[in-house]
Amino acid sequence: MDELAGKVAVVTGGASGIGLALVRAFLEEGMRVVAADVEAAALERAVADLPEGAEVEAVVCDVSDGAQVDALRDRAVERFGTVHVVCNNAGVSAGAPVWEHSVEDWEWVLGVNLWGVIHGIRAFTPLLIEQGEGHVVNTASMAGLTSMPFSAIYNVSKHGVVTLSETLFADLAMVGASGVGVSVLCPGWVQTRIHEAGRNRPEVAGGDAVDEDPQRAALRAGFAEYIAGVIASGLDPADVAALVVDAIRTDRFYVLTHPEWAPMITGRTERIARGDGPRLPSLP
Repeated sequence: MDELAGKVAVVTGGASGIGLALVRAFLEEGMRVVAADVEAAALERAVADLPEGAEVEAVVCDVSDGAQVDALRDRAVERFGTVHVVCNNAGVSAGAPVWEHSVEDWEWVLGVNLWGVIHGIRAFTPLLIEQGEGHVVNTASMAGLTSMPFSAIYNVSKHGVVTLSETLFADLAMVGASGVGVSVLCPGWVQTRIHEAGRNRPEVAGGDAVDEDPQRAALRAGFAEYIAGVIASGLDPADVAALVVDAIRTDRFYVLTHPEWAPMITGRTERIARGDGPRLPSLP
């Protein structure tokens, strides 16, 4: 899609972080934008802070609910007539050793990170195919190309988004839908609030909390502090959004924000090809 001016973009997770940066970048390109987010108050503030005269439709949407994503599509078409760019970007995280995660942890993170993308593809791709033009951008992560400790559910969800995107690319090619492009965004550390994603987690009824081993609790707290620190020193979301805009224009599939992390990817694939076991990633 060489020309973006006048086109319509839908962005989930559009109230903050990469999502809000995408909304801003698309508006700068002269696009009309549907910004969706589960956090109503934050979405209202974000839209109010956009440039005066911006053509933006704000939609509160829980992407883990397929019916709400269908309604998001319908709202976009009702307001702007069609959709050209779909950014399945909403994401959350939860950290712990894999065996300590509850069923509710798995349902929440996979519901947003993986099912949210599944629902977005299911709801919007037929529209793009029918009109013969469009681009789907799925937000994965470097966690979708490697396996970080204390990030089991997040890793699983993002690996799922990568292979889902690769399969979408292949399926579109097989049916001859050459006008519909696909990109998978795999960012490293970016200045977002994903480590605070629990603020939007649905409350779960349960029993009493289980006392945690002090050493384990200290390890978990130390890792969380480390993650918060590297996120704070990460890329500006605007820089990531600029890479996405360029990928849409040039029809680039993999969007990697941190070239210096490439050895983590190649090292993993080489070990797989040799039949070697995994090793603890060296976190940049």
